[in-house]
This record gives sequence, C-alpha cells and structure tokens, in this order.
Amino acid sequence: MKDRTFSISRRKFLQTTATGAVAAPFFLESCTPDDGILQHACIGVGGMGWGDLKNFLKHPKVQIVALCDVDAERLKKASEAVPDARTYTDWRELLKEEGDKIESVNVAVPDHSHFSIAFQAIKKGLNVYCQKPMCHDVAEVRLLTEASIKAGVITQLGTQHASSANDRRAVQLIKDGAIGKIKHCYLSANRPSAVKYRIEGPRPPHGQEAPAILSWDLWIGTAPTRPYAPEIYHPMIWRSWQDFGTGWSGDIGCHIFDAVWKGIGLKPPKTVIAEVQESWKESPERRSDVWPQSNHITWKFPGNELTESDELPLEWFDGEFYPPQDILDLFPGENYPVESAMLVGTKGALLIAHAGGLVLLPQNKFENYNMPKFADRNHYHHFVDACLGGEKTESHFAQTGPMTEAILLGTVAIRVPDQLLDWDAANMKFPNNPDADKLLRRTYRKGWQMAEF
Repeated sequence: MKDRTFSISRRKFLQTTATGAVAAPFFLESCTPDDGILQHACIGVGGMGWGDLKNFLKHPKVQIVALCDVDAERLKKASEAVPDARTYTDWRELLKEEGDKIESVNVAVPDHSHFSIAFQAIKKGLNVYCQKPMCHDVAEVRLLTEASIKAGVITQLGTQHASSANDRRAVQLIKDGAIGKIKHCYLSANRPSAVKYRIEGPRPPHGQEAPAILSWDLWIGTAPTRPYAPEIYHPMIWRSWQDFGTGWSGDIGCHIFDAVWKGIGLKPPKTVIAEVQESWKESPERRSDVWPQSNHITWKFPGNELTESDELPLEWFDGEFYPPQDILDLFPGENYPVESAMLVGTKGALLIAHAGGLVLLPQNKFENYNMPKFADRNHYHHFVDACLGGEKTESHFAQTGPMTEAILLGTVAIRVPDQLLDWDAANMKFPNNPDADKLLRRTYRKGWQMAEF
C-alpha cells in the first residue's frame, strides 16, 4: 500500500489539575486523511470484537487494513470477512508495522489488556475506540485519559447505548430539571443470565497445554502467569477473575452510569463503600481470586446546581442485592427493569431502562410532558465521522475517563468490604486506608511493564 499523507489541523484541549481529573467539555480537531478514507485496524476480533468489526465495515469511509487476535480461529473468521487485511497475532507487532499506515484502532480484548494497547496506540498518535471498561485499574484510567487529551486524538468508549435516542433523551431530561433537583440515584444490574459470567472459583489446581490455535502467553499479557484451563478463562469467563476482569459492576456499570453521569454532571466521588455476599467474604481463596457474585456499592458525590443538597448518594445493586422496595414500587409495571437507573428528584422520578425505554414517574403527572426529540445513531460510525473531521464523540475519554475511575473505585471497595473509603481525587489515594491504595494499580508481569508507572 502506498504511503499516505495527513492534513493535521490544530488541536486544542483543556485540562484541570484542581480536581485531579480532566475537564469536559473539551474541543479538538483530529488528523484527517487527505483521501477521506479512514485506515483502521481491529485488535481483538472475537466476541464483542466481531460486532465491532462488522460495524466498522458498514461505514463507507472505513478501510480495515489490519486485524489482530491471539485466537487463530477468530482471526481466520475475521480475515475471511476482510480478505485484504493483513493479519497479526501480537498487537505490538501490528502497531510497529502498521503505525504509520493507519489512523485508528479499536480495542476489543479482555479488560486487563485495554490500557497497554490503547496507550501505545495513542502514543503513536492514533485515534482509539476502546471497549468498556476503559481499563482494568484506576491508575491506568487516569494515565490513559490524560494521554489522550495531551495527544489530541479522537477517542470513544464502547458504551454504544450512549448514542441511542433513549440515553441522550434521558441526559436532556435530567439537565432540563424534569424531575426537579436530584435527591438519590439507584442503579441496578440483576440480569439472571449474568450468572454464567460469575463463577465462584476456586482456581483450578492444575492447568493444561493451551490449544495450538491460542497464543496463551499473549492472552495473559500484563496479568500474572496462569496455566491454561478450558472453560475457565478464555473466551468469556475471564470477567469473573480479578486478574483479568472487573466484575459485573466494572463491566455493565459503564453503560448504566453513563446517562446519569452526563446528565447530572458528576465529579469524582467523596466516598465509596461496598457490601458483598457473605459467602465470598468468608472465603480467603475467593477474595483473592474471583469477584463476588453480588454487590451493593454506595458512592457519595459532590452536589451541584442539579442536586437537592451538596452531597448526592448513588447506589449500585447486582446479584442478590436490589434497590429498596419503596423504590421498586415507584415503577407501576410488574417487572422492574433488571438493568436500569432510577433517579429520584424533588418533583418526581426518572427510570432509565438499559437498552430500553425511559419513564417519568408518576406517569399520570407527566403524561403530557413534551419529551425531547433525538434520533438513534451508530456509536461506531460517530467515532469514524469524528476521525474524519466531524463533531466530537459521545463517549470521549475526557468524559468517560473520570466516570470509569469512579466505577472502578467501586471495585476497590468490593475488595475491602464494609469499609468507608475517603477519596482524594487530586492525589489519587484513600487518605483513611493505605491498604486500599494498593488496589488502585497492578504490578505488571515481567516484560510487560509500562515505564510510566
């Protein structure tokens, strides 16, 4: 392929150090290819990555020129869909060989490898679409967010529902004060089918040789070396393990938080505390290996002009934990949405069903309310259009970075249950619990360290 030249326009960004988080909104202009066709690489092409690839393929101004996956069967399937694309097993090799030929990548691999890939891509000046959660650890999120703003690249977190008419309408209703000042938020994710992603452990005592189609050492990446065990880690159950995933709150939380975070304009929390299932707390083996199957996390956020007081409680429920009955009773239907956000205000309540509709409550009070008008749009295509000079993305890292930090603070609290943690965002530490500070970052496996840590 011939060398390509780029028209690089000025990039402007705002960053604040007062709160220890990046500022939003911010404004930037990306580097756009002269021929108007985005040269793109897909890193991770199985599972969610397969859906990502298909969405990018549908955009008329995208050319997928490189594919990467540690699983040869998945890579073969993707290569058949994009036969002209060059293929790689190691993402590091892809970035080395393709870095000057592409403008963007998408990252769809297990959580523990998000940071390494996205960070190195951004260092090369590439635009990045990354599946949620943005990273595995709080420290990684902070560094990746700051790097993306400094580089001036286009970014998008894989919170695809943030581009839906439903979530954008919810954001507007909150900003408009439809339910008055916000008093309390209840987020829940009690999907019954999620149990298949929540194994209880223990870790298998012995592993076996990985199949020839899987480059197991590359799959492990930055995480501690673990022996391959079928149906235990790859392809999906890695979410259950602290080495690789972020639990159910880290995974689905980014979706359910999004409209609430943007609508209210939340800033870093002041405190966080978690309650977890007793059987997990009583097992030292489980506590060091797997995530609990049920969690109740409570954050206290600083209030603002959209909240009733100077402190806003936000609670998360999953597994066996549910919102209080009086909150469930606010919804008149028989089946309270299993994944949803309920915001209680001084004039009513707003229920946002994940990947569903939204309801202003009580319904008889709001039956004639003039709902804001929005159209659904493709989250992936919005990223592509931004890379080609269009409007900023819905889920850029300056917005989703601080949100992901807050969510992952919950995964820290889960591992020190029943302890109220004070959060100092500016200095990125828990002043009242040095032990919890150790859970903000991992020690990378030898050979995979990042100098910036």
